Amino acid sequence: MDMDITGRTALVTGADSGIGFETARQLLAEGVKVAITDVDPDSLDKAAAELGDVLAVAADLTSPQDVENLYTRVTNELGSPDILVHAAGITGAQGLFHEIDEEGWHRTLDTDFFSAVRVVKAFVNPMRARAWGRIVLLASEDAVQPYVEELPYCAAKAAVVTLAKGLSKTYGPEGVLVNTVSPAFVATPMTDAMMQKRAQENGTGFEEAITSFLDEERPGMALKRRGQPAEVASVITFLCSERASFVNGSNYRVDSGSVQTV
Repeated sequence: MDMDITGRTALVTGADSGIGFETARQLLAEGVKVAITDVDPDSLDKAAAELGDVLAVAADLTSPQDVENLYTRVTNELGSPDILVHAAGITGAQGLFHEIDEEGWHRTLDTDFFSAVRVVKAFVNPMRARAWGRIVLLASEDAVQPYVEELPYCAAKAAVVTLAKGLSKTYGPEGVLVNTVSPAFVATPMTDAMMQKRAQENGTGFEEAITSFLDEERPGMALKRRGQPAEVASVITFLCSERASFVNGSNYRVDSGSVQTV
């Protein structure tokens, strides 16, 4: 399908691996000029070399100054983006509620929620001026189906969904469409680390850890496997396109049925 976004400019955060990386790759294939950012300069440079013709700018999105520098660099070298995909995030503080200290809450919310606030605030006004923009924020199944050992992450992603809904009402009338995508258990470095830890704790292999996690923790995932980054990125790319010109304020679940509600 022709997405009709050739020549547009995009910024993808969290793009050194996983869903962000694959989204950048698919946008490039659609003829979009792409800037990518992540916090680790080395892994970002490696991703840029693999992707090809992209602008790579390392930035810590918990730093207002880094976000300002990111805006200046991207705008000066590519022009202000028409498309913003915010995929940066961390698992954050884990454990039961009474085991997580306040610093863990702050760190998780700063990375997984306030970074979205910062990048949208930095990049939305030029989209408004052009009366065309696409903003896609990565949320999670956890936003609507919280898990007791990762409540800071769940709360942050619920806030992202609510933020996007509010932004869609604020800026949709001006031609800037805002949506979220909520994956579940996708094969990324984040879930690799989770499964390596589980395998160690249970004294099993990596694949056995995945199987037991699906059976015990994600029984709603009907396909009984981890998702692939490309499967999520395809939905994101659609939402960035002219083909999604009537989609605004939606939360697209890409979760194999994990969320056990309508």
